Amino acid sequence: MTPNVDPERASERVAVARAYVDALVSHDPSGVSLHGECTRTEMGVKTGRSGSHIARSLARGPQFRLIHRISDFSADVDGHTVSTRYWVHVRPKAIGLAAHVSESFVVDEDNRIRAIVARFGVPRRRVGS
Repeated sequence: MTPNVDPERASERVAVARAYVDALVSHDPSGVSLHGECTRTEMGVKTGRSGSHIARSLARGPQFRLIHRISDFSADVDGHTVSTRYWVHVRPKAIGLAAHVSESFVVDEDNRIRAIVARFGVPRRRVGS
């Protein structure tokens, strides 16, 4: 965290980002605070056009249904931006595939996500993780 960010505010912003990441596994977006005009960009391609569209994708999107676990979550806050890094583990579990994800969240003053930018690596075997 940068020294110019109030620690309590930074903690709130990390919690907002973490709620989104947790919803990738639970497929329940009810705890995710998305602004109505929130957008999501993945690997340079716009994949979410509004908060409600992103919430529907979290709940029912086939691209998220493969996710069964998140590990090694970390986050840094710089002003309104929360930069996260984590591993997303995909089904079938027996194969042990995971991809490293770097995702940035712009969180407004009302603790709503305004923008999400995701980048991820090629899934690879992560035995024992």
